[in-house]
Amino acid sequence: MVRSSQHGTRSAVLAHLALGLTATLFALPLAWMVLSSFKPAEQFVSDANRWLPVRWQWQNYTEAVRSMPYGLYLRNSLLLCAGSVVGTLFSCSLAAYAFARLQWRGRDTLFALMVATMLLPWQVTMIPRFLLIRQIGLYDSLGALIVPTFFGDAFSIFLLRQFFRTIPSELSEAARIDGCSELRIFWQIVLPLSKPALATVALLQFVAAWNDFGGPLLYLSTPERFPLAYGLQQFVSAYSSQPHLLLAASVLFTLPIVGLFFLTQRTFLKGIATTGLKN
Repeated sequence: MVRSSQHGTRSAVLAHLALGLTATLFALPLAWMVLSSFKPAEQFVSDANRWLPVRWQWQNYTEAVRSMPYGLYLRNSLLLCAGSVVGTLFSCSLAAYAFARLQWRGRDTLFALMVATMLLPWQVTMIPRFLLIRQIGLYDSLGALIVPTFFGDAFSIFLLRQFFRTIPSELSEAARIDGCSELRIFWQIVLPLSKPALATVALLQFVAAWNDFGGPLLYLSTPERFPLAYGLQQFVSAYSSQPHLLLAASVLFTLPIVGLFFLTQRTFLKGIATTGLKN
């Protein structure tokens, strides 16, 4: 018994050391970016390999913000992320409920076909989607990026469907006996019990919309409608000779996502852990 306990303790220590080393390796580039964003411009020429700034230059951030319409890009990104999250939660939760809790002919076959669409790269559907977006008049608007989320996402539907299947079916049966419709069961029973999974899908979609570069590049042409991801690329092209401003702008782009994860990490991890991959 004592030997088994010692072996378990040793394994836990080794596992934590391995995780700590891995986390450190992933954090090093981020730490270098943050520290370098405070360096003066001349340090990148004279001593670029030094980690700490020779002089902490806080005005790099104010210069970066003044050099591009950061507030406009930020507003566009927030609108894009909010609309995408709403569209994804609305469409995917309804579709996942139909796949998980309702019995209808061809359900499993259609679900398998939907999951198979995750194998298709974005480039395969790029041209047909562009032609459709332009034909319905959404080209060069944030609607071109938001409206498609109201038609579902295969991965989010799959994730929610797996969670909905873990909810006891007796709850739905009792509600049906009391005369509740399927929509009321979905709204008042299933959704309140699925907050961790919904929060996970919302966070993943927020990050995906925030980091999306291909979509704005394809559908937007007016600079006033650019989100931060595309606006940052324009900034890189214009200020490629000023790395101190580029790194400051990169930190400003990354900071909201890092802050959002730290604020929601407990809910996110709980959602991932409870969703599972059950049949």
